[in-house]
Amino acid sequence: MSNTKTKLLATVIAAHGRHYLVQADDIKLHCVTRGKKTDVAVGDIVEYQLTSKNQGVIEAITPRKTLLYRSDQYKSKMLAANLTQLLIVVATEPSFADDLISRALVASESSGIKATIVLNKIDVEASLPKARERLALYAGLGYPVLEVSVTAAPEATRATMMDLIEGNNTILIGQSGMGKSSLINLLIPDAEIATREISAALDTGKHTTTFTRLYQMDAETAVIDSPGFQEFGLHHLSEGMLERAFPEFLPHLGQCKFYNCHHHTEPGCAILSAVKSGDIAQMRHDLFEQLVHEAAQTIGYK
Repeated sequence: MSNTKTKLLATVIAAHGRHYLVQADDIKLHCVTRGKKTDVAVGDIVEYQLTSKNQGVIEAITPRKTLLYRSDQYKSKMLAANLTQLLIVVATEPSFADDLISRALVASESSGIKATIVLNKIDVEASLPKARERLALYAGLGYPVLEVSVTAAPEATRATMMDLIEGNNTILIGQSGMGKSSLINLLIPDAEIATREISAALDTGKHTTTFTRLYQMDAETAVIDSPGFQEFGLHHLSEGMLERAFPEFLPHLGQCKFYNCHHHTEPGCAILSAVKSGDIAQMRHDLFEQLVHEAAQTIGYK
């Protein structure tokens, strides 16, 4: 007779340092990892062993379908695992950063996660035409742009969003001030209570907005809220990964005069020709060059 322990599985719903809160069936457990491992992400399905009634130790991470990263010159940060969808929340006002949107889209492409842009506060009519004009670039690349107003049309917004997130593991990201928290509270009415419970369980004090957390809506649907951040580094992506993460580059790749073209200043570059003809936006090529430059600066990376 086998004496192998039954593998217990749980979903990581929040992380703070080396402490994790996992959802195992109907109970939440405070877990730690063995040793100094910190490579567990929110959204991971983990194997664990109970150490007491409401505590456990994470033994292993089951294979991930996807993993969303951001990184700077020195270290990487896992945002969430097993995502199927990334929602970038922007607003008519305050003004949003194109740089953050573009970087998040590159991250989604390189991770195999579909991306949608959600334009909030469309009731601020004076700022709406400009916001639409700026987002037309991304819509033209094939990224859906949804228009909502959490405050002026909450019911319609909730219905639109529920259609979008149903059956998906969705992360919402955005700068502060875009209404992301209001959107989360509209989708998950007890989100603030759940966040306070998570904060207490992980002993994070009042810093309830500094960690990523997962809300399981049903067996097939989860929503992950991430802290508001102003920067989205992609230092972990190689030049080859980056060029393939710009969908408008794809038809031109392999068409350059030199097989090892960097699409920088080389003669006969198909990408540069497409920029010149307007098929590729100058802003997007500038971002590509910036990301390649940043990746080359990576030192002491871990």
